[in-house]
Amino acid sequence: MDILHLVERLEKTLNESRRLPLTANLLVDEDRIYNVIDQMRVAIPEEIKQAQRIEAERERIIAHAQEEAERIRELARQEAQELVNRDSVVLNARRKADSIIDIAHRDADQVRYGADQYASQVLAHTESDMSQALEIIRNGLASLEQNMAYEQEEPQEQLAAGQGQLVEGERG
Repeated sequence: MDILHLVERLEKTLNESRRLPLTANLLVDEDRIYNVIDQMRVAIPEEIKQAQRIEAERERIIAHAQEEAERIRELARQEAQELVNRDSVVLNARRKADSIIDIAHRDADQVRYGADQYASQVLAHTESDMSQALEIIRNGLASLEQNMAYEQEEPQEQLAAGQGQLVEGERG
């Protein structure tokens, strides 16, 4: 499941929760929140696997570019050797071989640069998505902790208020 979809579900669950009167606290369905968080725990490793697949694809593209560059170099060497064998065109053969090798290097560099750019963009996007999801999870957990602290304080305040009334009743 897509991590962004899960983040939206978590946000929707929080938005659908009832507010406690006169507070900024929410009453949330704990099971629904934990269900979404559990699904996020499953989805995040999938996002990481996707990033790893992209990295592997980048490595494959680079390896292919290097193989292609080597093949072009070998063709250039063979062509250069044939030209060297012809005495009348030795100078032209060397120039052409150098040109082919330079083109092969530039082509390989361009392919490598493109693969690096693509991998960088995908990884940056994945990092941004995961950062947003982590921030939402942290906010959800903080809100839950506030609600739990408020719920623990409220019974103690009622107990203290009740004891205060007993003390006043004994005096009267």
